[in-house]
Amino acid sequence: MVWIHYKLVRKPKNEGEGVIMNVGILAKLYRQARMAIMEDTHDVDANCDGPDLDFVYADVDSYQNEIAELYSYTEFSEFQMNVKAFEDQMELYDLPPNWQKQDASSQRSIVMKLMDQLEVSDRSFRMQAARCILYLAQGCWAEVQSDEEQHQNTRDNVIVLYQLGVFSSFIDLLNMEIETACSPDIVAVKITNVTLVDSTDIRVILSVLYIITETIRDEREKGSEDYKQLAESFVQEINSPLPDGELLAVKLLGMITRFCSGAAPQFPMKKVVLLLWKVSLLGLGGMDVLKNLKNEYRAKVGLDPITEDTLEVTKCMRASSPPATATDILENQYPKRNFKRSLMKQRFLDEPEQIDMEMSGNEGGTNANNGNSSAGSGSGNGEDELSQYYRPFDDPSASTSGNSNNSTASANPNNQPSNMQPPVTVPAVQITPRLPWTPKVRQKDIDQFLDISRNKFIGYSLIGDHESLAGLPQPIHEGFKTLQRHMYVSLADVQIKKEEDIARNPISTHEDEIKLTPAEILYQAILPNLPQYMIALLKVLLAASPTSKSKTESINIMADVLPKKMPLTATQSTKLTVDMGRHKEIIVKAVSAIILLYLKHFKINHVYQFEFMSQHLVFANCIPLVLKFFNQTITEYVNTKNSIPLLDFPSCVIGEQPDLSGDSFVYGGEMSDKPYSWRNVFSCINLLRILNKLIKWKHSRVMMLVVFKSAPILKKTLKVRHAMMQLYVLKLLKMQTKYLGRQWRKSNMKTLSAIYAKVRHRLNDDWAFGNDLESRPWDFQAEECTLRACVDRFNLRRYPEATQKCGAGGGVGSGNNGTAAQNAENAQQSNMHAGNGSGDRDSNGYGNNGSSGGGGVGNNSSGQQNQQLHDYGVEGGFPSDEILTHSDFAFFGHSGWWDRKVELTDYFKANYAVWLEEEVYNSQTDWDAL
Repeated sequence: MVWIHYKLVRKPKNEGEGVIMNVGILAKLYRQARMAIMEDTHDVDANCDGPDLDFVYADVDSYQNEIAELYSYTEFSEFQMNVKAFEDQMELYDLPPNWQKQDASSQRSIVMKLMDQLEVSDRSFRMQAARCILYLAQGCWAEVQSDEEQHQNTRDNVIVLYQLGVFSSFIDLLNMEIETACSPDIVAVKITNVTLVDSTDIRVILSVLYIITETIRDEREKGSEDYKQLAESFVQEINSPLPDGELLAVKLLGMITRFCSGAAPQFPMKKVVLLLWKVSLLGLGGMDVLKNLKNEYRAKVGLDPITEDTLEVTKCMRASSPPATATDILENQYPKRNFKRSLMKQRFLDEPEQIDMEMSGNEGGTNANNGNSSAGSGSGNGEDELSQYYRPFDDPSASTSGNSNNSTASANPNNQPSNMQPPVTVPAVQITPRLPWTPKVRQKDIDQFLDISRNKFIGYSLIGDHESLAGLPQPIHEGFKTLQRHMYVSLADVQIKKEEDIARNPISTHEDEIKLTPAEILYQAILPNLPQYMIALLKVLLAASPTSKSKTESINIMADVLPKKMPLTATQSTKLTVDMGRHKEIIVKAVSAIILLYLKHFKINHVYQFEFMSQHLVFANCIPLVLKFFNQTITEYVNTKNSIPLLDFPSCVIGEQPDLSGDSFVYGGEMSDKPYSWRNVFSCINLLRILNKLIKWKHSRVMMLVVFKSAPILKKTLKVRHAMMQLYVLKLLKMQTKYLGRQWRKSNMKTLSAIYAKVRHRLNDDWAFGNDLESRPWDFQAEECTLRACVDRFNLRRYPEATQKCGAGGGVGSGNNGTAAQNAENAQQSNMHAGNGSGDRDSNGYGNNGSSGGGGVGNNSSGQQNQQLHDYGVEGGFPSDEILTHSDFAFFGHSGWWDRKVELTDYFKANYAVWLEEEVYNSQTDWDAL
């Protein structure tokens, strides 16, 4: 039923107090509320969050946007410095200051002279040559009249610069700047007040490296013939160690670590993480490379290739949102009225199915407001409701051209205006029972099914028997065949089984030769200091998060944005505010992309490499950090456009520049026709994918989601109308549904329906009811320790030297902080044990409420839980920067301490026999008393 406020159903006072209004008006309001609930919510509604976002997920944004994001708006004055340096240098060479008028040989000669000048000892003279090369890489924008000309110049100049060795020369310059910046004298002077001026020279160097990298990546992606051989050479170069023995990616990770440790506070973090992202993306490969590698590795071990691609499937999905409630209808009907009380009970806000059930028996057939339904179709309003979730999906590998055309004509997932002819006689959408995903089942699930069936019908179980069906009835045979038909063996399962065989039979089991793939080379390079690198990346992500408070920021990521002189006018203040917000968004975008890229490549290369990185992310509080990021009004974050197109490069330097005022800022913000920010949607999806990868099949980490009360946070994210983002949110909700209790499931049936419709089905997975064995309390600490033991055994066998360095706490910015380690470890353990409580829980739905199974947070530990949440930052705070490092928890795990060489002192060697005689042999111990 729908509850209507009493003020809406009473006449004015002068017509009689307490007289009920015309019943016809009340019935009309009620019908309107019910019809809105039954209508397809894909239509634009005044209270809905708008149409589906036409965002297309990709590795990167457009080339123009990626280049523009390299520069802050406060760097505008430095563009003129580049032109001035070029003109002075050309005057020194007695040449006209026009690059385009020079022939190819003259251009190469000029570049060679500039490279010679990069090696002089005079810093100002050296940086003048660097600025000239930056001007060339920027496309000689002072000599062109359009963005296309500037882009073409950049494309041509990058070929010349790379072929002549400019990239390697600037790597040497970067090494010099790192050594200079990390000197104790520089740090002591600048650590208190760092501004844009302090990073001027290193920003020039990083800009040249970034432009070369991004241009080569873009041209390689386009398949340009001019760049084909050059791109292959460049990829090989960035995947090979530098002359000092380090990979470029490792050097950049070291810069981030030094910045976070306070050794180099003037490093421009935005440019560093952007360059690291593009170097890693080009060196490892993007989504297409990942897909091909996965199928290639699966074929090598005898597995079938993957036919379903998440990106392709989600393009055929329709984003869903809850139907309009009675509150929405009444507010639209009376927009000027200010209601002081809610018009619907709270428990009905997320459960409009009650009204659907009432309407299902009264109204059927056609819907007058639905122009696509026909009277003879036989599809009722209930099916129209279901069409929001269940829509036709044709497998690209099995569909015909006719089916694909029909599917395209019948649905428009992104709500975009169609250029096709108007559908005059288009039939109604055929609702098929096919879901977007093919169901899967693991071998573990089949074994569990057989064990239960054998115990029920035969009375005993067969350990290790995966196929015998003797004595079982025919329905069990059919169920077993169905499960086997949908069984999916992942690449990780094969790799884990191989590692178990090697650990069980180390001599007889043959281990394959380690192939030096780009991911393998990167893993071996970052393994000694991987814990410090993960902590540094998460620190930068925390500082750039919009939900972080200034008092909790231990690092200043705004060092390369803040000018030396603060703004004096309102226009300058507005520009700086927009620039700072844009700066943070770009950092979040780059850091999230880096972490996700590493996780995906390591998982394909070897699952234990992925697990090693994942554990360190979890120990560094990545899960509460991501939840804290989403604990905001995510729709506003997605729609926020912290950009001024008039100030983006190259628009800010090409052509006549308008006088920026308040009106120009407004116009600049509305120049984009997209109602969302590409980088913000990209960042949100990346963080959700990271969270899924960290938590999938890890029950201890799923319980962390429950303890941190992530369900309401994730439900708010469902308001963003994008199918791919909603898919990953629903996956996270599905993982923890069995732990949330019956009351939560009862109050969130619409969410459960979306999970059933959008997320892949796992046969025999009782995720919605919590009756299976996996929903019972677990020894979460033992689970993590077992995984850690397997990972460390893998690292010790394949990389013994690097693993010992990692266990010894070596690396940049590392340190031993046993107290912080114990506190964080104890906090994690107590959080996990908090999920093992039994009995009913609080009224918020985090409880059992009489249902069988399901661990949760007990009432007796609510105060402790709130304190833990506060410590972890989910409700206001966040863990301190003293987070776990590998050296801190090495004693707790399986890190090979027994395998290390311990140097004994001469004093110990000389007195060992005496100590042994007195303390051991002559000491009488009453073992019975002990």
